[in-house]
Amino acid sequence: MQTLSTATSRARIERSAIDSFSVDELDLDFDMSYSVTPLGRICLCVVYEGTIEDHEFHGVRDAFGPGDVVSFAPPELPYAGRICGARYNITMLDPALLTQVAGEANASGAAVRLTGHRPQSRAAADRLRQTIIYMRDHVLAVPAVADQPLVASTAAQHLAASVLAAFPNTALTEPTGSDRQDAHPAALRRALAHIEDHADRPVTVAEIAAAAHVTVRALQYAFRRHLDTTPLAHLRRVRLSHAHRDLLAADPGEGATVTDIAARWGFHHPGRFAAVYRDCYGHSPHRTLHGS
Repeated sequence: MQTLSTATSRARIERSAIDSFSVDELDLDFDMSYSVTPLGRICLCVVYEGTIEDHEFHGVRDAFGPGDVVSFAPPELPYAGRICGARYNITMLDPALLTQVAGEANASGAAVRLTGHRPQSRAAADRLRQTIIYMRDHVLAVPAVADQPLVASTAAQHLAASVLAAFPNTALTEPTGSDRQDAHPAALRRALAHIEDHADRPVTVAEIAAAAHVTVRALQYAFRRHLDTTPLAHLRRVRLSHAHRDLLAADPGEGATVTDIAARWGFHHPGRFAAVYRDCYGHSPHRTLHGS
C-alpha cells in the first residue's frame, strides 16, 4: 500500500496482483486528469465514491459515479478523463483470457473481445463487482495461496468468465450444427484423458477443446450431453480426487495442512474446499489428514 499526501491533498493506492490480473484500490481526495496510452489489458473500473468525468475513447464520451462498473476502453485504444475526488477500484486482466474461457469468436478463429463499455444490466454489474472483491479478498490477499499455479489459473478463468457474463462481447455461446455433430463420445474421451493427464497443471477450456480436436462450444455441449456437467466442473472433481489422495498420504506431523494441499490443487478458499470435500467424501478433509 502507498499513501502520498501534501498539506492539502492525499492519495492512497493499494495493489494486489498475479501475472494474469491485478486489482488496485485508489482513494484520491483531489481532482486529477488522466491520459492513458494503450495498455494491452482489459481495464475495469468500479466506482465507490466521487465521480469520473469526461471519460473519452474512440468516439465514446461518458461519466461514471458510485455503483458504476465499466470497461475503460478496448485494450488497443488510448483513453482520457478526469477523476473528481473519487474512491475506486481498477482491475486489469489479460484480454487473451476471454478467448481461453470462451473459445474462438467465429469460424475464422478471431479473438473474443468486448463490444461495449457498460455491463448488460445492473444485476450483471453487481455480480462482476462481487467477483472482483472476492478475488481481491480471498485470492490476492494471501500471497502463499495466489502463488500456487492452479489457484492463479482457476481464479483468472473465473474472473474472465464473469467479465464475459457482464459485458456484451463477440463470443458465440450456442453450439452450431457442426459443433453438435462433433460432440461425440470419442471427442469426450480425448477431453477426459487430457484432463486426467494434466490436472496438476494450469489448464484452460480452450486447451481441453484443442486436445479433443473440437471447438469450445462442441466440448461444452459434449460434457453437458453425455455427463451433465461442464469441462471445468469435471476438472475440479478430478483435482478434488487428487487432493483426497494427497490428504491420505500426507503426514500432519511433518507440517502438512489441509490449506496447503487444497491450494496445491487449485482450491483457494479453505471453507469452500471443506464443504465440497465433505459433500463428496462424507467427512471433513481435516479428518482424512489426521486419520481420525
